[in-house]
Amino acid sequence: MRKWFLRGLLALLGVLGLAFLIFRTPDTDPAEMRAKYGGPPSQFVEIGDGVKVHLRDEGPRDAPAIILLHGSNADLHTWEPWVQVLKGKYRVIRFDQIGHGLTGPDPREDYSTASFVADIGEVADRLGLKTFILGGNSMGGKHALAYAIAHPERLTGLVLVDGSGGPMLKIARLEKDKKDSGNIGFTIARMPGVNLIAEQITPRSLIQQSLEQSVSVKSVASPAAVDRYWELLRYPGNRRATLARFSQPYDPLKAEDIAKVQTPTLILWGEEDRIIPVEAGQWLAKTLPANELHIYPGIGHLPHEEAPAKTLADLETWLAQHAPPPKQG
Repeated sequence: MRKWFLRGLLALLGVLGLAFLIFRTPDTDPAEMRAKYGGPPSQFVEIGDGVKVHLRDEGPRDAPAIILLHGSNADLHTWEPWVQVLKGKYRVIRFDQIGHGLTGPDPREDYSTASFVADIGEVADRLGLKTFILGGNSMGGKHALAYAIAHPERLTGLVLVDGSGGPMLKIARLEKDKKDSGNIGFTIARMPGVNLIAEQITPRSLIQQSLEQSVSVKSVASPAAVDRYWELLRYPGNRRATLARFSQPYDPLKAEDIAKVQTPTLILWGEEDRIIPVEAGQWLAKTLPANELHIYPGIGHLPHEEAPAKTLADLETWLAQHAPPPKQG
């Protein structure tokens, strides 16, 4: 009996090993990824502790500076629709945060909020910025808000686009949303055991489904966008960094700290966001002392990509009040 059990076990291991070899998605080649996603105007800037940040710094150097932070598992390219318009009047800086894009993993494997916040300051210092506007989407929104709490003296404005960071709100979802809520990629990243497999087996179809679940305007999840998310997630070390981030318990910023932020804040939110529901944005609007809230019907988690014209119109109106560009001529 024991002999047959061992044979069966060996056969099962053999099948699993073969399946692993067939379905394994290896890391992408760093040189190939840099050539594809890191061409001009990209820079690779040392900020200390062995971190070399992939960033883009565009627009007039004498104009007000805006730093934009992407969300979890995204990269600096998510801001392209905004940058193409803003860089005519503003100095626009965006960078791949540690564990993302072409920046890659943190050599110290420190993915705490404090580490991300420190990187913002180091990038600003490296580029010679004394004060700036800071914006962020999703995870980037949390890091922007945390920076505003820690270093209010350096910010002239804060822009939160479906930003996380506030106390998690338990939202009762409608029955019709239950089959298509949240994000399968984020769910898998939080599942013990299954997430370890995801470090080696990350099918493109999973990334496509995850991106499609994040947005209401499905054209944002284009084949090129899915390819970029899939390839940069597989940039060496990024998958492990993702698992490290998701293995940490959620650590919301304290409500009392958020309530002390006096920085003028623009809050933009997709009404159909299934990852961070609009109620979270409304909570921020009630808590932050100086803010302006815009909600976009029919828009999901990425308003800056799903509704670039509408969000830019609201952003530029707000910027004209809080950080007017230098007069031409």
